Amino acid sequence: MAGLAALEIAQKVVRVWRSIQTDWKHSNKGCLKHGKKVRRKELIPTSHNRGGAGCSTSSFFESSTTSNVAEDRPFRRPSLPWHGVYSIAVKWRQISEPCDQVVWINKLSEEFNSGFGSETPLVLGQAKVVRYFPKFYRAFSVAKTLMKENKYARDKKNNLIYLNEDGKLQEIMNAESCSDLYKAVGQDFWLATWCHSTAVEGKQLEGTRISLTQTDPIGYDFAVKTPCTPSRWDDFEMEMVSAWEPRLSKATGFCRHSVMLVVVKIMGQPILMCENVRGAILRMTYYWYNFMPLSRGTAVIGLVVLLGLFMAANMEFAGTIPEGVQGCNSRTRP
Repeated sequence: MAGLAALEIAQKVVRVWRSIQTDWKHSNKGCLKHGKKVRRKELIPTSHNRGGAGCSTSSFFESSTTSNVAEDRPFRRPSLPWHGVYSIAVKWRQISEPCDQVVWINKLSEEFNSGFGSETPLVLGQAKVVRYFPKFYRAFSVAKTLMKENKYARDKKNNLIYLNEDGKLQEIMNAESCSDLYKAVGQDFWLATWCHSTAVEGKQLEGTRISLTQTDPIGYDFAVKTPCTPSRWDDFEMEMVSAWEPRLSKATGFCRHSVMLVVVKIMGQPILMCENVRGAILRMTYYWYNFMPLSRGTAVIGLVVLLGLFMAANMEFAGTIPEGVQGCNSRTRP
């Protein structure tokens, strides 16, 4: 199913890219033809005779007798937005497991407003969760690093827990288990990773949360959680739009016609096409995994879209998931 989903994504995206590339070429031809006409005659009435895409009678441009006619609307708005691409994979995920309800979290009105989100447990009580535990040591190290840098964590009520007193930070850095870390902090806590925004310069977005809670005298729950609130949704949707529309939806079609890195001008700006597209695909995938906008299947859908976009851009993907590490397909909790 994953292969079929990636193939459908590639086919539909390529169709959109080809359409936009054709429009772009016709727009350039229209600009050149119109420029010659203006030099030949300052004012010329709009022709209603035969014409194709990009000429003065084309629906791509507003009718005008000035020299900036073709600059008003050089491109049509992309017909496949970022969530449309991911919705293709959502459809296939639903087909593969009909009993799982795969929906966009912002469609769940009450749960969305209350912060419904994903939860990936790595340790439950005294048990290691086989599916996710391979990621435990990395997540544990990230948690300690964040506490060292920020010098605080948060409790269940979101109050700050200051860690720069009584040698707590040193105990935290020396911790080698959930028990050691919990004793150093002294209570249940959570902390968040941070993402730097590329849509708004200088802005930071909350990535995912790492939490540690005590379940019994010798048991602890260690999990990665990602709540999805309306404000958080707006922030990450802006990042997804920023990654998809300006770079991928308008520029990527050129990559299919050259294996070399070429510089062309889009809207007057020089762009290194293939490098730009690859970076935009990876960037969108990075924000997707911090976004976690689905009730189920976010991980596999992100991977399928990644493969589909690389396939559409004619880029070979030769990497594999490391041995002993399984991709997360986290469950959700309100």
